[in-house]
Amino acid sequence: MFRPKPTSRLILLTLTLLLLVNFLTSIKASEPTTDENEDGELEELLALDEQVEQEEEQEGSSASVRSSEAEVLTKAQRIVLELNHDNTKRVIEGHEFVLVLGYAPWCSRSAELMPQFAEAATSLKELGSPLLLAKLDAERHPKTALSLEIKGFPTLLLFVNGTSQVYTGGFSAEEIVIWARKKTGEPVIRISSVTEAEEFLKKHHMFVVGLFEKFEGPDYEEFVKAAAADNAIQFVGVSNIEVAKVLFPNVKPTNLSLGIVKSEPERYTSYEGTFETDKILQFLDYNKLPLVNKLTETNSARVYSSPIKLQVLVFAEADDFKKLLEPLQDVARQFKSKILFIYIDNTDENLAKPYLTLFGLEESNSTVVTAFDISVNSKYLLESDPTPSNIKEFCSGLLHGTLSTHFKSQPIPDNTNETVQGIVGKTFDDKVLNSHKNVLLEVFTPWCINCETTSIHVEKLAKHFKGLDNLVFARIDASANEHPKLQVNDYPTLLFYTANDKANPIKLSTKSSLKDLATTINKHLKAKDNVAKEKDNVPKDEL
Repeated sequence: MFRPKPTSRLILLTLTLLLLVNFLTSIKASEPTTDENEDGELEELLALDEQVEQEEEQEGSSASVRSSEAEVLTKAQRIVLELNHDNTKRVIEGHEFVLVLGYAPWCSRSAELMPQFAEAATSLKELGSPLLLAKLDAERHPKTALSLEIKGFPTLLLFVNGTSQVYTGGFSAEEIVIWARKKTGEPVIRISSVTEAEEFLKKHHMFVVGLFEKFEGPDYEEFVKAAAADNAIQFVGVSNIEVAKVLFPNVKPTNLSLGIVKSEPERYTSYEGTFETDKILQFLDYNKLPLVNKLTETNSARVYSSPIKLQVLVFAEADDFKKLLEPLQDVARQFKSKILFIYIDNTDENLAKPYLTLFGLEESNSTVVTAFDISVNSKYLLESDPTPSNIKEFCSGLLHGTLSTHFKSQPIPDNTNETVQGIVGKTFDDKVLNSHKNVLLEVFTPWCINCETTSIHVEKLAKHFKGLDNLVFARIDASANEHPKLQVNDYPTLLFYTANDKANPIKLSTKSSLKDLATTINKHLKAKDNVAKEKDNVPKDEL
């Protein structure tokens, strides 16, 4: 039997130990120590905790704000009484004053008005008003709504001892409060101290202030009558000059003065006339609106009711208008009470498109300046760049009646080889009124259902009479072109302009057959030729 030598066993043992040591060392080197692992994990956990805490704080802050706003709204809405089939009659007959909001859950305008209505209810309750505010879901209670004559949404009705009155105020909380207080209490608020005046300023953005020696006499009575007649502005009476100065710093140091205060650069406007109700109201009508009015669906009725007949409308996107607002206000200040300035966001299709369509600019995305003279139903367009200086010149021309009335027109078409000539606003004079030929003009609109049949007839007639040099067939799109001497309201319309009398076109029936139309045209052409022959046969001494 073979027995290994001692030396061989020693060498084998030594190699085995070396391999074991290297293996353990490599494992230790490839793994971090327990302390390093714990430190790294701890730092990650601390960072994660800190991030979570920050997120929770932000969410908590936002939630707190939302919760606070929701609580205020909920509280306000609880003040508004919910009407139904069972309680409506009892509530209206049991209270001297009830303001009812008829609404539908799906109506967006009702949804916009509801928070304002609730806020107004809160304010009126704090002021001790006897007015009860109530709401009725007209969709849920249609018979009750019909009995109150609520037919559209939203509808506001004031009931005084059971009898309804139409609401004629604005739709912000402040405007509802002002209107309600005037209809159910004293139309004038009296302020007797500086502190009261300062508190009043915090809550009211626009008001009329009158300074009187005493709250009596003819002047004060006219002031109160004007306050009762106006539905939108709060009237304030003071008898102390120091109190008056808080509300109207420009007040004159007399015992009698009146002015209107607005929240805009042109903040204070003094009244210079006599204290007569009609004159005070006229002063307010011409001065209550801002220098430049941003038109919205909410304020449109108030803006449209302005007695100012000259109006400049600026259409622009919001960012572009921000740059133009201040210089536009400077221009408006120079034409104050003479020209009404209105801004419309041209991305608001409901408000902008109907106006821009009148100028054929409904697809325009750039700034557009237009004007209207309501008294003569004329419209104007600023065709140069809308710079402040050009707008000022445009307004001056509007005021002095030197602007040219704008009539919309499509681009001049190429009528080469066309059997029926295309007429536009710019070519109506040359191609129709000033032409030495007879002209059969078809007036149509793209949306007209019966126009297609008439157009086919006109095409066939044009081919039939192609050999006549004294007859032209033409058509004009009345939706995109205008001319002061083309006044047509029915479409389609066929007008025959004889060569010798362009001022009195003959209206042809669009219901006639193709044969009848051809016969009518021939008759008018022969009549024209006979007139011409008669003129040629008249002796020269009779001309």
